Amino acid sequence: MQLGIFYALLAYIVWGLLPLYIKSLHGVAPLEILLHRMVWSLVFLGAILLWRRHFGWLREVAANPRLILNFAASAGLLCCNWFLYIWAVSADRVVDASLGYFINPLFSVLLGVLLLHERLRPVQWLSIAIAAAGVLWLTWSAGQLPWIALGLAASFGGYGLLRKTGALGALEGLSLETLILFPLAAAALGFLVLTGHDTTRSAATGTQILLLLAGPVTAVPLLFFAAGARRIPLSLLGLLQYAGPTIQLGLGIWLYHEPFPAQKQIGYALIWISLAIYASEGLLVSRFTSKRSIDTKNEPA
Repeated sequence: MQLGIFYALLAYIVWGLLPLYIKSLHGVAPLEILLHRMVWSLVFLGAILLWRRHFGWLREVAANPRLILNFAASAGLLCCNWFLYIWAVSADRVVDASLGYFINPLFSVLLGVLLLHERLRPVQWLSIAIAAAGVLWLTWSAGQLPWIALGLAASFGGYGLLRKTGALGALEGLSLETLILFPLAAAALGFLVLTGHDTTRSAATGTQILLLLAGPVTAVPLLFFAAGARRIPLSLLGLLQYAGPTIQLGLGIWLYHEPFPAQKQIGYALIWISLAIYASEGLLVSRFTSKRSIDTKNEPA
């Protein structure tokens, strides 16, 4: 459990700092950044597998078409999440993107209840209701659904669920996902190069180097996330994820000077209140359960 918390928290911190990486890729289109992430992630993971000489799991995958379909679904959700996030950051919508990962625990908790039969206590339901009220307020005040936030939350919430229930480990599962995405990404990137529509060759040397680093930048936090997701409950995973959007929100407001008017602040405040309630209730229940367990063990036989 403790190792799972560490892995998940580290992944979220790296993701929180991801806008710094994307913003540094000046002049590179979001789609091209996405394609580079797909290609170089597989190269990076392939190097790890080669170093460990760990390819036996591929026989299990080849003999299980259903497993391939499950990971094709998770790969599709991951691809959608990547592209929407890259586009949002490139379009100076870091604050809006951060909201998606503030909302994500709503999807994670509800998916855990509906599909994994995890049970929620009344205070947890109250927390979800307050966060939902925050989303409704943001929708009403802006006159439209926060589609960037909802798209990011839905895609990553679904991805987290599929990875938690996946039959492969963190390294193997992510390698299979990138292997599924690689042919399409490599073909699309090759087409851009052959037709002269790529921006990579004309980019500065520093930008080209950063694109080559897209593999470890993408794969390392995903490995941490997948390892954490398999070790802790989905509801706890959703709670820890607030480290990432908090960092993103700070970057959007103070570093990139994106607008954060009072209307948005009210909606965010409701979501933060729900977080505080959820976290406080969880800590109190955990301490009570631990104390009760210790008292039970100390009782005379």
